Amino acid sequence: MTINLKKRIFTSSILLLALCVAFVSQFMLGYLLLITSVFSALEFTKMISISFKKKTFTKYIINTLFFLYIFLFFSALFILTSFVNLKILIFIFLLTCICSDIGGYIFGKFFKGPKLSKISPNKTISGSIGSILLATIFFSFSIYYSADIISFYVILIGIVTSISSQIGDLFFSYIKRKSFLEDTGNFLPGHGGVLDRIDGMLLGIPVGLVCLSLLH
Repeated sequence: MTINLKKRIFTSSILLLALCVAFVSQFMLGYLLLITSVFSALEFTKMISISFKKKTFTKYIINTLFFLYIFLFFSALFILTSFVNLKILIFIFLLTCICSDIGGYIFGKFFKGPKLSKISPNKTISGSIGSILLATIFFSFSIYYSADIISFYVILIGIVTSISSQIGDLFFSYIKRKSFLEDTGNFLPGHGGVLDRIDGMLLGIPVGLVCLSLLH
C-alpha cells in the first residue's frame, strides 16, 4: 500500500466521520458547510488568478459569479437540512455523488479503455459508465429504503445526478488544466483540495433536486 493511498484512506475515514456527525448535529453541519465554502472560494480564486493572470476584469466577474453560487448553494443546503426529511434527501444526493466518483474510479481502473475527454486524461468511458451504474443503484436503493418507492423516474434521477456530477468534475478539471495545477489545493491529504472532493456535488446535488421536483 502506497503512502498516498494510506493518506487517502485516513482522510476519507475522517471525512466520513465528519459527515456522520454533521447529519445528527445541525450546528456541526453549519460549521462544516462554512469551512467547505471558504476553502472552495480560496482554491477557486487561486486557480482563476493563474488562468487569467492578465485579465483583471475577467477574474473579477468569474470570481464574483462563483462566490455568489457558493453562497446560495451552501446557504440553501443549511436551510433545507433544518427539515429532517429534506436533510435525509440531501444526504442521499450527496452520497449519490460520492458513489458516482467511486464508481468512476473503480471501473476506470479495472476496465480502462478509451478516454472520456482531453480535459481530464485519467477519466475513461468505462469509468463514466461505472459512475452512472453505482450512483443509480445507490440512489434507487436509498429512495426505496427511505420512502418505499421505486420507479423509472427514480432511476432517471439517479442517472441525471451522476451525469451532472461528472460534468461538474470535468468543469473543474478544465480549470485545473488551464491553471497547470494537479489539485485545487492540499488541505485534504491524499485527496488534494476541498474542491477536488466537492466539484461534482456543486452541480450534481442541485440538478438532482431540481429533477426530483420536476418529476415528483
